[in-house]
Amino acid sequence: MIKRQAEIMVRELSQQFPAVLILGPRQCGKTTLAKHFLKGEYFDLERPSDQQVFVDDIEFALKRFEPPLIIDEAQTLPELFPVLRAMIDLDRQQTGRYTLLGSVNPVLVKHISESLAGRIGIVELTPFLFSEITALKIDLDNFWLKGGFPDALKEMKDSKWQRWQENYLRTFIERDIPRYGIKISPIQIRRLMVMLAHQHGGLFNASDLGRSLGVSYHTIQNYLDLMEGHFIVRRLSPYFPNIKKRIVKSAKIYIRDSGILHYLLGISSERSLLESPKRGSSWEGFMIEQLISLEMLQNAGSLFYFYRTHAGAEIDLIIDRSSERIGFEFKCSVSIGKSDWANLQAGIDEGVIHKGFVVYMGERNFPVTEEISVVHGEKLLLANL
Repeated sequence: MIKRQAEIMVRELSQQFPAVLILGPRQCGKTTLAKHFLKGEYFDLERPSDQQVFVDDIEFALKRFEPPLIIDEAQTLPELFPVLRAMIDLDRQQTGRYTLLGSVNPVLVKHISESLAGRIGIVELTPFLFSEITALKIDLDNFWLKGGFPDALKEMKDSKWQRWQENYLRTFIERDIPRYGIKISPIQIRRLMVMLAHQHGGLFNASDLGRSLGVSYHTIQNYLDLMEGHFIVRRLSPYFPNIKKRIVKSAKIYIRDSGILHYLLGISSERSLLESPKRGSSWEGFMIEQLISLEMLQNAGSLFYFYRTHAGAEIDLIIDRSSERIGFEFKCSVSIGKSDWANLQAGIDEGVIHKGFVVYMGERNFPVTEEISVVHGEKLLLANL
């Protein structure tokens, strides 16, 4: 059992709230995490025998089993949430009674906002972080190539890794999407995902994608909302400082897991990744996902942006902690020069950020100004900012 950094937050929230929701993509380790260190009866609502326990009389079932209870795939039974609220309100002081696991963000958040607001703490569990798998002796390049899903990471042979990725995507395309009444062929959604992979790290343009697929701008937005809700893609919003520069207003799009990205791009080995023209944008997206995931576990309330002016000045990632804003530039190279931190310096001079880091693949960490440092990517992921 690999210790997950999210365990600390889950424990803290279970001591503060009557219920805790662990959100995350399928097969990222939610069930393993919950079963490993949380006590209580476990139910998987995607298993017919378990769902039958609740579906006839939810209130009776919740009263029948002594808390704590672990309820997996909770989004499949919407009627559960108002009953949970009533049960929790009988004794608001008793914490850690229910742990809900879910793999669809918008559906669960909607039910929670309607029924369980103020009664539940929420944790997002991602695939493995690099800092969590150091004991496995997997180097950063291989982790970057294969992605963080536990079952994908352990498949060292290319053929098995590709087979796992294909089955994961087919499950999403052929099982998850049809549940929401989306009338789109598997071939078309696969084409869209490949197109998004090629746009990885670029500005999202729904109109261009719609024209390529023969659908409307709004349809593309709906598809993207669905992918974002299933933790497949991330939209990074632009930062709007109070300055007079013309700022890009479109979001940037990323495939969240680097393994899924590489599979969609046809990259299956460290050599093919090294030779790929998408290597730089892949490194950028990989580091952004790792840093955002770490920040969400360590500093509640942080917000995440990129910054780009129409003149071309860009900061790849801004972490806004309210009290300070930290900028990051990601360089997929082992050597860098003064021009590589020029945008960070401009951002500091204009008050956009307070300090910055250039993250590269070289081995040395060193400061270049009082506010800007150059850091090795692996060392950054193993340290606290």
